[in-house]
Amino acid sequence: MVGQVARLSGALEYAAVLLARNAVVKEDRPHHTERSVMASRLILVLGDLFVPDRAPDIPAKVSDALPMADISRSQNLAVIVVLALTSAWQFRKLLAPGKIGQIICLGNVTDRETYDFLRQTAPDLHMVKGDFDTEPSNLALSKVVQHGGLRIGFTHGHTIIPQGDAESLLIAARQMDVDVLLWGGTHKFEAYELEGKFFVNPGSATGAFSTSWLSIVEEPIPTFCLMDVQGEVLVLYVYQLRTDDKGNENVNVEKVSFRKPNPTTATAA
Repeated sequence: MVGQVARLSGALEYAAVLLARNAVVKEDRPHHTERSVMASRLILVLGDLFVPDRAPDIPAKVSDALPMADISRSQNLAVIVVLALTSAWQFRKLLAPGKIGQIICLGNVTDRETYDFLRQTAPDLHMVKGDFDTEPSNLALSKVVQHGGLRIGFTHGHTIIPQGDAESLLIAARQMDVDVLLWGGTHKFEAYELEGKFFVNPGSATGAFSTSWLSIVEEPIPTFCLMDVQGEVLVLYVYQLRTDDKGNENVNVEKVSFRKPNPTTATAA
């Protein structure tokens, strides 16, 4: 039930350590006074968790670290998420306010306890409704937030027809009047630019399988993204939890940058 959440927490911890070492979050950045324009800060983007619907059992190396076998499901979830790979206090410290300022969740959490955990990790939680979400029942299908000079829209993706189609996503981005569009539903990471807009699919945070896959040729890869926005520049850090031939899990990190096109330059071109 919580095995994939434990794997995700390990990757999150690794991400927080790496970001702390490289000072991705700069404390001396200027802060906007307008409430509608959020100050530059680290944004966690994830979706399609499907806990516990499509998550396997607890991996041996995690369960061995847990002496309590008869605790409640709620306690078990909290303990595993926090203890995976390192101590609870170190993990919570790394994810303290100022490290991850906001979470954007693209839906299909499917579990109230996971939703509560995300809100505890970053109270500034923005979430849209996936096609398998039942609560909170008042979730919107799409939302827009502003970070620096970028309008960022997000939706689960099941309303995009055909699913994941680049032209359909471009139409949605234009209708939402956004510079960046985040979408999910395919459970596979993607990031690309199209006609001056940036499109990002963070994949499945727990490596959950997708019913849209006709055949499974390889094990799903848990992925999530961290965004750092400075002015009109977005730096995307992509974290993929991969397993090698010997069964060892390693976190691969990629960096992708996007700069909002200059209207004057675009017109001249």
